[in-house]
Amino acid sequence: MAKITYVEHGGKEHVVEVAPGLTVMEGARDNGIPGIEADCGGACACSTCHVYVDPAWVDRLPRKDSMEEDMLDFAWNPDPVRSRLTCQIKVTDALDGLRVQMPEKQI
Repeated sequence: MAKITYVEHGGKEHVVEVAPGLTVMEGARDNGIPGIEADCGGACACSTCHVYVDPAWVDRLPRKDSMEEDMLDFAWNPDPVRSRLTCQIKVTDALDGLRVQMPEKQI
């Protein structure tokens, strides 16, 4: 299990254990974390699971593919370096300690 910290826009933190093989989005959904809507259910067809990855973790995650890059164009206030769609980040034991912050809103 990987412990992932989800930080709401207002600063409230939620630390949850997420099983390897799930996505960071599924970890948020399954644990009732507010701020990740995941309207498309993880199909990379919307941007409602957008987060800002903690700077210490940006280079430790797999690179964004072109589909994720395209969907991030629809996210609210995307950051070219830190923005990711949580449905595209598969959890592994190596992600233990990952921190992500939700944007002010999802669109």
